[in-house]
Amino acid sequence: MTRKTFFITGVSSGFGRALAREALAAGHKVIGTVRTDAARRAFEGLNDGHAYAAMLDVTDIDAIPGVVADAESRFGSVDVLVNNAGYGHEGIFEESPLDDMRRQFEVNVFGAVAVTHAFVPRFRERRNGHIINITSMGGFITMPGIAYYCGSKFALEGISEVLGKELRPFGVHVTAVAPGSFRTDWAGRSMQRSPRRIADYDGMFDPIRQARLEKNGKQLGDPVKAARAILTLVGLSDPPAHLLLGSDALSLVREKLAAMAADIDAWESLTRSTDG
Repeated sequence: MTRKTFFITGVSSGFGRALAREALAAGHKVIGTVRTDAARRAFEGLNDGHAYAAMLDVTDIDAIPGVVADAESRFGSVDVLVNNAGYGHEGIFEESPLDDMRRQFEVNVFGAVAVTHAFVPRFRERRNGHIINITSMGGFITMPGIAYYCGSKFALEGISEVLGKELRPFGVHVTAVAPGSFRTDWAGRSMQRSPRRIADYDGMFDPIRQARLEKNGKQLGDPVKAARAILTLVGLSDPPAHLLLGSDALSLVREKLAAMAADIDAWESLTRSTDG
């Protein structure tokens, strides 16, 4: 593969860290966003010649254009943007305050969109670039207790698809990468959980929360293999608009699509009844 320059948000853990390491090992240059001096030193210590840290919290919207401009001025044009920074919120809808939803969308949606806004004119003018948004199988399927998280990933999936159609004439690709369950910190340290308080939901939700806690660290998905799949993706001349990662994501999304098709067929006459 041609050597590329990556800009990856959130390289201190999870997919961001795994992808940055694999990209560096493959000879690429990586600009990774971090939020502390310790994280900056740790990241740049991975590779003195190719790893560069940019201090950025993606919720600091006003800071993003300057960080991007400075990164390209210092380290050269970026070829691949990876919007990886994000976290999961877990909580029953009725028990989860709106402020929790705002925070979830500020990071997972508005942060990713703001970083993308800073890069789109650059990619369009250069007639080259690949934007990868790390979404989730939760951007296709749903389960109790992650309404705000799924909502944020559904939003990012839709934005990615539209943006890909707008930028395709300029040679710029957009791919929404939707992982299933992987051995990252998503269900552990980085998960934000709303306290339980309504007993009516105990029987339905408590087993789900317990199972998620017990499964953490034992998920089927390997982040390093996910990183290698993403490197394969960016080497394609015609990459897909959507890419699932993990056999669990594949099975669950196929089940959802089959159920949707069955519902569409079952209610076709009612659907058509509204035509003038």
